[in-house]
Amino acid sequence: MSTVCSSAARDGLLPRAAIGLVERVRRSAPDRNWGVIIFGLASTGLGVIGLLRGDFTIVWHPVPDLLQGQAWLAYLCALLFTLAGAGLQRNDLRPGAASILCLLYMLFAIFWLRRVIGYPLIIGTWLGFSEQFALALGAAITIVIARKGSGAAVSACRICFGLCELVFGLAHFLSLAETRAMTPAWLPPGQDFWAVTTGVAHLLAGLALILGIKPHLAARLLAVMFIGFGALVWMPLVFADPLSAFPWSGSAINLALVGAVWALADLLARQSLGHCAAVGP
Repeated sequence: MSTVCSSAARDGLLPRAAIGLVERVRRSAPDRNWGVIIFGLASTGLGVIGLLRGDFTIVWHPVPDLLQGQAWLAYLCALLFTLAGAGLQRNDLRPGAASILCLLYMLFAIFWLRRVIGYPLIIGTWLGFSEQFALALGAAITIVIARKGSGAAVSACRICFGLCELVFGLAHFLSLAETRAMTPAWLPPGQDFWAVTTGVAHLLAGLALILGIKPHLAARLLAVMFIGFGALVWMPLVFADPLSAFPWSGSAINLALVGAVWALADLLARQSLGHCAAVGP
């Protein structure tokens, strides 16, 4: 029971039954796991795009030269993304489905890591790795939620996601021209302002997650920012060229990041409620 509720009960301001009801309502909020649901839908979207194209996700999922042109492998990965993403919609299938997605995203992160090693001074390679690693973390977070993982597991997810956010922020500044080009020209007060502001937001959110300073709030605000990216950057590209795979793939990746960081916020909220419940009589 939380400190406030415990004090109210001791002072006789509220009956114990009412306190228990309030606590049950508060505890139920993170259990809807909207982040997991969104993450699964986005992963299914990536899979559907792959099945329609018969190829790996353009730009975001590079594969070694040896595997390029292997249509059967691309179809297999796409099918796994589709089925595993759908599996996240069922509570009983979530641990297994999340494990498959974690392996898939981690595999593509490793493919990006090869480029990081080969071209360590190019921020784009670090960005590609961090995006896929963040999505692998989204799947890992789903597993932690489903299996009610330890505090150490929660902290590891929080810190690792924060490190990814630092890379996202640095990428905004080290590739400012590209970031500016992705920013809507009509959005006041200007492209430079939003390119810099969102980069700063990534850096601050990353530090908040790593240091544990209001991490739940930081994760929620990050999700809102990613939603803004989807609405203002990716959806206009989809409408401008609906037959191109690039904007659809970018939209799915961005939506998956929304789900991953929202799931992290749910996990942190659950941990916070658990801590509050431990304080009291």
